[in-house]
Amino acid sequence: MTRVTAGFSRTHWPGTLRPYQATALDRLDAAWAGGRRRAWAVLPPGAGKTLIGLEAARRLARKVVVLVPNTAIQYQWLAHWRRFTPATATAGADRSLGADVTVLTYQSLAIFDPDAETDDEGRARGPMRRLHANGRELIERLAGAGPLTLVLDECHHLLDVWGRLVAEVLERLPDAMVLGLTGTPPESLSPAEAALVDTLFGTPILGASIPALVREGHLAPFAELAWLTPPTAVEADHIAGEAERFAELTTDLVTSTGFLTWLDARFTANTHAVPWTRTEKDEPRLAAAALRMHHAGLLGLPPGARMREEHRHVPSADDWVALLDDYVTRAAPGADTVEAIRRALPSVGYTLTRRGVRAAWSPVDRVLARSAAKTYATVEIAAAEGAALGERLRALVLCDHERAGARLPARLRGVLEAEAGSAWLVLGNLVADERTAPLGPMLVTGRTVAAGPATARAFLAWADRPDLSLTEDGGVCVIGGSWSARTWVRLVTAFFEEGHCRILVGTRALLGEGWDARGVNALIDLTSATTTTSVVQTRGRALRLDPSWPEKVANVWTVVCVADGHPKGAADWQRFVRKHRGYLAAAPDGEIVSGVAHVDAVFSPYAPPAPGELDAVNAAMLARASAREATREAWRLGTGFRDELVHTLRVRAARTAGAPVREEEAARPEPPPVVPAAACAVPAPARPVSAATALALAGGGATLLLLTVLTWVAVLLGLPLLATGTFLGVRRARALRRAERLLEEAAGDPPLLRFACAVADGLLATGLSRRGAEGVVARVEPDGSYRLSLADVDTVTSERFALALDEVLSPIAAPRYVMPRYVLRSAPVQEWLAGAARADGVVYHAVPAVLGQNRGRATAFARAWNTWISAGEPVYANTPEGEGVLATHRGEDPLSATTVLRVAWD
Repeated sequence: MTRVTAGFSRTHWPGTLRPYQATALDRLDAAWAGGRRRAWAVLPPGAGKTLIGLEAARRLARKVVVLVPNTAIQYQWLAHWRRFTPATATAGADRSLGADVTVLTYQSLAIFDPDAETDDEGRARGPMRRLHANGRELIERLAGAGPLTLVLDECHHLLDVWGRLVAEVLERLPDAMVLGLTGTPPESLSPAEAALVDTLFGTPILGASIPALVREGHLAPFAELAWLTPPTAVEADHIAGEAERFAELTTDLVTSTGFLTWLDARFTANTHAVPWTRTEKDEPRLAAAALRMHHAGLLGLPPGARMREEHRHVPSADDWVALLDDYVTRAAPGADTVEAIRRALPSVGYTLTRRGVRAAWSPVDRVLARSAAKTYATVEIAAAEGAALGERLRALVLCDHERAGARLPARLRGVLEAEAGSAWLVLGNLVADERTAPLGPMLVTGRTVAAGPATARAFLAWADRPDLSLTEDGGVCVIGGSWSARTWVRLVTAFFEEGHCRILVGTRALLGEGWDARGVNALIDLTSATTTTSVVQTRGRALRLDPSWPEKVANVWTVVCVADGHPKGAADWQRFVRKHRGYLAAAPDGEIVSGVAHVDAVFSPYAPPAPGELDAVNAAMLARASAREATREAWRLGTGFRDELVHTLRVRAARTAGAPVREEEAARPEPPPVVPAAACAVPAPARPVSAATALALAGGGATLLLLTVLTWVAVLLGLPLLATGTFLGVRRARALRRAERLLEEAAGDPPLLRFACAVADGLLATGLSRRGAEGVVARVEPDGSYRLSLADVDTVTSERFALALDEVLSPIAAPRYVMPRYVLRSAPVQEWLAGAARADGVVYHAVPAVLGQNRGRATAFARAWNTWISAGEPVYANTPEGEGVLATHRGEDPLSATTVLRVAWD
């Protein structure tokens, strides 16, 4: 029999629930009613997970225990609960579990005994057997507390640290109702994490996405921005010295015929024995490294290989290391070569062991991650945001650590400052700069509260705490006294929210998740964490609505240090790329996409901008940061959406296929006239062309304009014969201009949009999509590339379309079927006038795998191909004709197009 705890009410939350919150609670009610005892609710930060947890717990009307990651979140749960429940319901943080609601940290449960790591025979013990006596005592209290609701807030932490422990704890609480709350989307989990979550909670209950909540007005619009900086002069000199060692090695290898001969034999000469598609599948790192070596001119293009955007860059340190590992293992070079490799690898963060090359500590990566230049950049961003927002500014700066902690390695002493990368150094620079000191910067961590002298004194007066004291430390005052982190986080947050301090510096561990300050409108991310969880949680600090500023727009900055001339110089850029991978935000043009494209459309996920472009990038970012109203408009608040992901293909073509898409084509593409097979994509004239018509054709637009004017003059003068003849000339000139355009297209490559239409119609004809060519959408990016997608379809279909189009536009590898595209190589107008226009060349394209699974699908695709591209029939690769085509054309690039798959939100 369920015991109802005193003070609890079965009534629902008295306020107004947002629609997605009501939906999530209804799904939880249905789960409990269906017999589930564990559930997992996924909602973005700022979506009200705490409210959902409170209401779900109250509906269950049991004793409640909430476990949270840190003391800041612990205080917030207690404060919310006291506002939420009747006064008779008690709440506390005592391990005795005497209150109706007890909020504890995960650390209070996971207290491990260092002497219990192994048993008497040296075997590792399980989590429960390693618990300290205090932890085991708390579990016994949980088991004896009667009917219990256990809420696990930010439960993604279970996957990292306490997952196995909590699994064992839950086994001892078979009657408990367990609710996990997290902002981490399930698709970001690894297979092992997904299996653990399924064991703990079962199928997740999903809420709305971040873009959906912004579009509906439940989260604030925001812009993702980046500040790119080179390292300081001292740091750059050190990096250059590290680069010399590795450059000597690679130069020796390149000039060594042994290495290049091995490289050619490994990836070019012997590739006929192993299809390139198999190499890419089995050895993706090596395959990518080999193609970047081809781009650098050090290797021929392996047969069947396809150059994508990610391959058109200088080989990185990781590329060289992958190849060197394979070289040492397979080729067994001489002892001198092996020793040279061994000496050079540490400069790029690797070591050579008996089992091959292994990752190690990278001095260059450390310098880039903790560069003093990133601290200086923070000051510049803060100053710009302060000038733009004035008294309204509420900026949060997040760092990995309060202090640098461990001593610097000997080789980095004198290169990095002692406190490089720390929150303490950031605070010192903000306090010292005359532009940012008036903004009252403060530091708050789990151990320390500090500020400039004036701000520290103002805080003491505001808090009215005579028990607190000030201690000066290098121009900054530390605020000490008889208080705990739970108290000072609450007080500093209130001081910040009221605007007495407009810049708050803290650590990701304390303020990076769960901490609430609705006024945050500028966030500067200096952390090195790149997991989906950390990215979603960090950005969530800035997305809450601000009641005092209904039009709030947040700027989220990532500071990136890039170094030129070192193969590891893009390490910080790659961290930046990983942070944005899978994270959706509005690009300046309003499209909501994942990846660095939403920061700047020209950003590549594979390489940073050139050193000479950094200042221009930063200037553009500052301009965008100040244009908050434009950011708000880009989100198109209040307009409709489907809350689904759409895959798009970004294409940069090198030849005529890259000609601009006409506006009418992009909106509603029309197929060209049906192509007669006999003419091979070139319609033959019905009768000889007259000299007058030839003159009109040669004259182009000017002749057409003249004929039009003559027609109207004849009508006005009452000369019907002249008017009629001139009018027929206009019609003929228009028809021939259209024919001229068709001939020009036949002589070159068809517009990219037509290939997309052919793929879409092929998918429609085979039942793999509910939309055909009418659903194709083309957008032009600032660099002249295109984004092609299929609109109004589900996520699976949009990905199917993008992948199929990618195969059609890419070099032939190993398809089941190929399609011919007949082309003209001679001057089309003269042959047209002579009545002898015929195709004199053929280009082959792969039939996409999904449309080449059988003859029926390939034939359906061929019909679409005949409509949009060219006459021709599909050629089966496993026939003498098909084998000949593949032997001749495998690896050829039919359009010289570079493609990359992107994910957008619809």
